[in-house]
Amino acid sequence: MEAPIGQILQDFAVIMIIASVMTLVFYRLKQPVVIGFIVAGIIIGPYSPPFSLIHNLDVLNLFAEMGVILLLFTVGMEFPIQKLKEVGRKAIVIASSEAFGTLAIGFVVAQSLGLGFYDSLFIALAISVTSTVIIMRVLGELRMMKDESATLILGTTIIEDIIIISLLAIFQSAGASGEFSINEIIISVGITIGFIAAVLVIGSKIIPRLMDVVARTNQHDVLIVAAVGVAFALAFVSFQLGISVAAGAFFAGVLVAESRSHSVTSVLANPVKDIFAALFFVSVGALMDFSLIPQFIVPALILIGVSIGAKFLTVYVSSRIQKLNNLTSARTALGCSSSGGEIALVVAKGGIDVGAATPIILPMIGTMTIITTFIAPYVIKYGWRFTEKFAKSQDKDDEQAS
Repeated sequence: MEAPIGQILQDFAVIMIIASVMTLVFYRLKQPVVIGFIVAGIIIGPYSPPFSLIHNLDVLNLFAEMGVILLLFTVGMEFPIQKLKEVGRKAIVIASSEAFGTLAIGFVVAQSLGLGFYDSLFIALAISVTSTVIIMRVLGELRMMKDESATLILGTTIIEDIIIISLLAIFQSAGASGEFSINEIIISVGITIGFIAAVLVIGSKIIPRLMDVVARTNQHDVLIVAAVGVAFALAFVSFQLGISVAAGAFFAGVLVAESRSHSVTSVLANPVKDIFAALFFVSVGALMDFSLIPQFIVPALILIGVSIGAKFLTVYVSSRIQKLNNLTSARTALGCSSSGGEIALVVAKGGIDVGAATPIILPMIGTMTIITTFIAPYVIKYGWRFTEKFAKSQDKDDEQAS
């Protein structure tokens, strides 16, 4: 049954008013506004007493999904193909080490906490994800996007998204059939590689030229409509292929960045992106179900600690192996250490949808995502200051040793 238009308008009004009030409060407190959005979501959510301030959570989730697409699209426009080539090999090594290392450690710990085999498997996969949306938003607000490690973090998280979504397809197949299928592995890996190759090889010859043709009209409204159309088109294609919509939107931004008009397009897209990105973070807060916390809060906190530790260790070690300096390695590790986000929730729901995982993992992963979202800005903000001192002391030790 479709929600009445009056309810949708009321929900949207409540969301934007409370979000604006909370972000103003956090701005005055000189705190990241991401947290303000999440607090707004907790206030209006259906699980917060005494009653929900919104009627239809599905509408909020729809706007949130649009926010993910537009946010990743604008982030992609900051990273043209040449920039991705520079970080590609290093990012692949780091992302692979982080994803598979955290997955293995998380699975062992989840099993030791008494969780079932498939619950452990899907939870471990979910905590292996680093939220591109959250990390890029935090780095942007802290004006750290131009740092060398920010470029590496973005490349790592995008590749990691592709790895996690491919593994999700494999785990869903195993959960539904009771056995791991080699065919599923080959098909999912082939689809993701084929999609990226097609986008970068074929798309780079078409999309930038198309955007330049549109830009010659000197009509900003036409240009932004065309750009957003590209973003949603590639997001739809990636969704149909079983790949993250975030990855599709990101590569759309990469292609637009190859056009001569990309700087104008980026400026035009930012206000639209900001509105829907806010809705995404509000929806994260709205997912919090306080009544279930006593059932899983202790395992959730343990797994959060395990996730942060495993991610930091695997990223730092794999960065240093590739001869990155201490400062870049430590900052990249800190940036990638926050688990959760929209893809983590997709993983949890995917396990439940095929009947492999129990329903408890969705609110559990939702709670973990909210907690890590709260702490991520502080981990990055204060951690990066510490790493600068740490890196200097380590470099001195290296010089003395040599």
